[in-house]
Amino acid sequence: MAAPAATVCNPAHSHNELTMNPILLGKGITDDIPVTLLPRLGNRHGLVAGATGTGKTVTLMTLAEGFSRLGVPVFLADVKGDVSGLAVGGAGGDALLQRARDIGVADYAPAASPAIFWDLYGKLGHPVRTTVSEMGPTLLARILELNDTQAGVLDIVFKLADDRGLLLLDLDDLRALLGLVAEERKDISTDYGLVSAQTVAAIQRSLLRLSQDGGEAFFGEPALELADLMRVNHDGRGVIGILAADQLVLKPRLYSTFLLWLLSELFETLPEVGDLDKPKLVFIFDEAHLLFDDAPPALVQRIEQVVRLIRSKGVGVYFCSQFPDDVPANILGQLGNRVQHALRAFTPRDQKAVKVAAETFVPNPKLDVAATLARLGTGEALVSTLQDKGIPSPVQQTLIAPPRCRMGTITETERAQVRAGSPVGSRYDTAINRESAAELLAQRAQKAVQQADAPKARTREQDDAQAGGFGQSIKDAIFGTKRRQGMIETMAKQTTRTVGTRLGNQIVRGILGGIFGGKR
Repeated sequence: MAAPAATVCNPAHSHNELTMNPILLGKGITDDIPVTLLPRLGNRHGLVAGATGTGKTVTLMTLAEGFSRLGVPVFLADVKGDVSGLAVGGAGGDALLQRARDIGVADYAPAASPAIFWDLYGKLGHPVRTTVSEMGPTLLARILELNDTQAGVLDIVFKLADDRGLLLLDLDDLRALLGLVAEERKDISTDYGLVSAQTVAAIQRSLLRLSQDGGEAFFGEPALELADLMRVNHDGRGVIGILAADQLVLKPRLYSTFLLWLLSELFETLPEVGDLDKPKLVFIFDEAHLLFDDAPPALVQRIEQVVRLIRSKGVGVYFCSQFPDDVPANILGQLGNRVQHALRAFTPRDQKAVKVAAETFVPNPKLDVAATLARLGTGEALVSTLQDKGIPSPVQQTLIAPPRCRMGTITETERAQVRAGSPVGSRYDTAINRESAAELLAQRAQKAVQQADAPKARTREQDDAQAGGFGQSIKDAIFGTKRRQGMIETMAKQTTRTVGTRLGNQIVRGILGGIFGGKR
C-alpha cells in the first residue's frame, strides 16, 4: 500500500455514499453556492487553464483527491515536482482550516492519498516501459522526428519484423533490424518499397539522439500493464499514479508521445461501458500544449478521435495548460468541465486568450467574465461544470477548496517510504531482456561466420592440380624428380647391388675350391 495505514477516508461514510457524492471544487464568491463536479459526468473531460502562479496545480490536486475518494484511479504528470505531495498528509495550518470552513468542507482534515510513483528514467519512481512493437511506427516516428520518407522506411522495418517473426522489444532490436534492412536493401526494395542507405542512416542517427535522451530505459520489458494504473486501494479509494516529469518535460517529444501512447492504449484496450456512475480512470495531461506543438494534422485528428470516443470507455481526460487556445478547437469543444484561473492581459496574445476564454463559458448575468478573469486572485477561478443532462452550468467565480495533502514537494525519505510500500515494485523494478530480434540476428551472423571459416573438403583432382599439394608430394616421393631419385629407383639400385654381390661371391668360392681341391 502506497499511503500510510492511518490515512484512510472518513469511516463515518460508507463506500456507496462516497461514490454518489459530487466532488466539491469550491464555493461561489458571487452566488455563495457550492461548486461541484458530478461523478457520472466526470468522463466528459475537462480543462484547467491559467497563467503561471495562479493555482492550477492546487486545483489539479483537489480534483485528483476528489476522484480518489470516490474510488476512481487517477494518473497525472508531476511537471514541477510538487504534485508528489498527494502521497503525504498536509500540514493543516490555520489558513487552510479557515478556508475549508468558509467553503463548507465539513470533514476537512490533513490526509494522504494512496499513490504510486512512476518514472520513465526509473529514478524517482518505478520504471515505465513499453516495447518498440507496442509503441508502433507512427508514434515512434514522432519521437524520432522523422520526415515522411523516413517514416515510410520505418513502416517497412516493422513489416519486415512481422514477416520474419522477429520481436521488436528494445532499441537494440530496432538497430539490428535497421542493419538488416541496410544489408539487404536491394531485395527489400523489390519486395516492400524503395529503401536507400541514406534514409536508414538518418533513422539510425535519430535513434542515437533518442538513446542519449534516455530512450534506452523506456523501451524494454517488463512493459507497463494498464491494470496497474487502474488500481483501487483496500479502503475503496482510487490509487493516484504520479509520473515524475520534471526531467522528462525537457524532452517534449518523448513526454507528449508517451502520454499519447498511454491514452491510445487505454482507448484500444478498454471495453465499451457507456455512461457509468463514475469514471473508471481519470487521466490528467499537464503542459498540454506540448502534445500539439508541431504536431502534424493526422496526429491531431487521431488525438481528437481518441478524446471523443474514450468517454464511452469510462475514461475522463483533463488537459492543463496556460491558455485555452493551446488546445485545438475541435478538441476544446469536447471538454465539458472548465476551470479557468487568472489570465494577465499584458500582450496581444494574452488579450486574445482572455477573450477566447470568456467566450467559452456559459454567461452569468451577475458576472463580467472578461473583466473578472483578469483580476482573479491566487486560489480563485472561473468554473463551469456539466450538470443534469450534460448541460454546462453558468460560470461561477469560485474560491477553490484546499487539498488535504501537502501542497509542495516531499522529501527523498518520504518518497522512499511510499515506494517501499508499493504493490507493483517487485514487478517493474528489475528489467528483463529476453531473446528478440537483436539476439536472433546476432546468432545468425555468428553462425554464418563460423561456416565461412570452416575448411572445405578437397577432391583428389584438386590436390593433384595444386602445385605442392599432398598428391604431388607422394608422386615425387615414389617416382622421383629431375634432381632427386624416387623410392622405386632407389630400391632398384639397391636390389641390383645385392644380387651382384651374391653372384660374385659364388664365383670366387668356385674358383678357389677348384684350386684347393674342395668339393663344389
